[in-house]
Amino acid sequence: MPITISLDPARLDLDAIHAILAGTYWSPDIRRDVVAEALRNSITAVAIDDATGATIGLARAVTDRATFAWLCDVFVLEPWRGQGISRRLIEELERHPDLQTVRRWCLATRDAEELYAKFGYSRIPPARIWMEKQGPKERWQETQPGSVHG
Repeated sequence: MPITISLDPARLDLDAIHAILAGTYWSPDIRRDVVAEALRNSITAVAIDDATGATIGLARAVTDRATFAWLCDVFVLEPWRGQGISRRLIEELERHPDLQTVRRWCLATRDAEELYAKFGYSRIPPARIWMEKQGPKERWQETQPGSVHG
């Protein structure tokens, strides 16, 4: 089945991407307006089914476009998995002209460590202390699961 991988923000289907991300373990019930802002402020690669025009995958880089990039929101819809689409999405992001001087790429995963290892990602050594601070869910999540904002 032919697909197109595009870095063109105009090819992003916000409704489809929001629906998918709101059902993931990493951004459950995320609001549509938050997804829209995240996409607007990132470099994205989207996989599109040529036959239907439907979004079937995405990878997003949050970056300063100089030294650092956070790879996130990588997904490929179930019927399309196993065809190398996630690999193509990540490769397209890594080839983006604005990301050629990035010296550190990071990501977080709980289920795709083997995929990312193929791109040179490895666990952060214990000598480095990575810390996080999570924003309150009320700021980004639907107040009532299933409700629609934005």
